[in-house]
Amino acid sequence: MIEASELTNKLRTFFDARMSCPSGGYSPSGEKPAMVVADQSDRELIETLSFEPAEPADLQLAHDAAYVRDVLDGVRLNGHGNCRTEVADSTLWTVGSMIATARDALQSRICFSPSSGFHHAGYDRNHGFCTFNGLIIAARKLLMEERVAKVGILDCDWHFGDGTDEILRRLGLKEQILHFTSGAAHFENADDYFNWLRQSLRKLVSAKVGIVLYQAGADAHISDPLGGLLSNRELSRRDGRVFKVLARNKIPVAWNLAGGYQRDRNGSISPVLAIHRNTTRRAIKTLNELDELNDL
Repeated sequence: MIEASELTNKLRTFFDARMSCPSGGYSPSGEKPAMVVADQSDRELIETLSFEPAEPADLQLAHDAAYVRDVLDGVRLNGHGNCRTEVADSTLWTVGSMIATARDALQSRICFSPSSGFHHAGYDRNHGFCTFNGLIIAARKLLMEERVAKVGILDCDWHFGDGTDEILRRLGLKEQILHFTSGAAHFENADDYFNWLRQSLRKLVSAKVGIVLYQAGADAHISDPLGGLLSNRELSRRDGRVFKVLARNKIPVAWNLAGGYQRDRNGSISPVLAIHRNTTRRAIKTLNELDELNDL
């Protein structure tokens, strides 16, 4: 693990309290942004920055207009098992955070959006605590603004990014947005997992993507009730590999939280917070190493 004494940078993080909203059900994802930011701010790991929420027109870059309208109006289920408008409103902020993070990463090299709830949101449907697909929306914003020619999505949530895959197929975006989701693979052990990761990173580098949107899911942990097979040390190795390989190839990274469902004996999500905290530390360590190279 990485000691705090090794870190000198703070990670740029786009957070607004309106991203967090109790969303119902057993997933902590609706409330997780504020908990992650409080945890990492207390340890002086992050610098929080303001941003604007996504607009309904932004959501239509990935979704059917009627679907967007019905979810925001509270007449269609939002992926969390309810139609509460306050939950839908919070997703304007989570998507807005992902857009701002992707834009900023092009200059800051690695940037953090403490957001979840994206990759199961399809063109006109949702499930699995996902409402709108902030990954696709952020990618399309960068492409339309001509900031990059290609975007990579590296989805290391334990579950298949089915919504992302469906939207890419439906909108004919697979040449512009390259999607690698660990949930589509079958792993017998950690070696299988790291072979998949190595191959995915190699393909992203070979394709010369202008940025990678990285879902650093905590549900890949071996003790997660909805995952996984990696230990804390292996998750740290995963994050370190992603940040290091992409930094070496001068590819910016915008990363977000994705899944994580562990709780301790008191019912807190402290095991999940620890995993996300160590991803931040890995990101900062990579930034430190880049700064050291630039100083030579």
